[in-house]
Amino acid sequence: MKLLFLLLKGAKFGKLLSTSGTMLLSVIAYAFIFGWRYAIGFVGLIFVHEMGHYIAARQRGLNVGAPMFIPFVGAWIELKEMPHNVETEAYVGLAGPLAGTLGALACYFFARHFASDLLLALAYSGMFLNLFNLIPLAPFDGGRITAVLSPRIWLLGVPILIAVFFWRPSPMLILITLLAAPQLKKAWHYNPDTEENRAYYAISTEARLTYAAYYLALAGFLAVMMHELHEMLSHVHGA
Repeated sequence: MKLLFLLLKGAKFGKLLSTSGTMLLSVIAYAFIFGWRYAIGFVGLIFVHEMGHYIAARQRGLNVGAPMFIPFVGAWIELKEMPHNVETEAYVGLAGPLAGTLGALACYFFARHFASDLLLALAYSGMFLNLFNLIPLAPFDGGRITAVLSPRIWLLGVPILIAVFFWRPSPMLILITLLAAPQLKKAWHYNPDTEENRAYYAISTEARLTYAAYYLALAGFLAVMMHELHEMLSHVHGA
């Protein structure tokens, strides 16, 4: 995503690369396929997710830029300085899916209250988006969270990513694979005994277990909600 950002910036679109400008471009792009109402809601859910990261990063004193969007790729916040330890990285990583899940839940409750199929579809998309981001592989949020256990956990994300590709083939997944390759190499050669790694990955056992519990609970909740929403949408389409 950083590479795409640099390419776009170098292509004389620097003035458009603001949060509002890139959000508008994303809304327009999605609207051509899904319609305006869905496009606005979907981009809004991505914004909520990214603002979770943004607020968490600011809470930890990190220098961070506002969210940037690229249609059909997603969005990201630019960390102008990296987390100083794995606990901070996990904190910032967890905040995005947590905020995004709350946004999707809001769509779900309003969908039930107003009997809105549109909000129901947005709730499903939001749950999927956040569960997808919990794949335990960097650069996913799940990779940043599970690093509190060990970067070697990222190797478990490979078969999950492959399964997702066969389930829903997408050029974006190929891009993510290219971005993940250097991180997988890092995980493969990870040595917990080096001075640098001992300093960065120093975290108490209680904190490790706490983040692991948060991760599993959030992933489990999203999976259950996705199943329920899928059933609800199936009844709507079958009616």
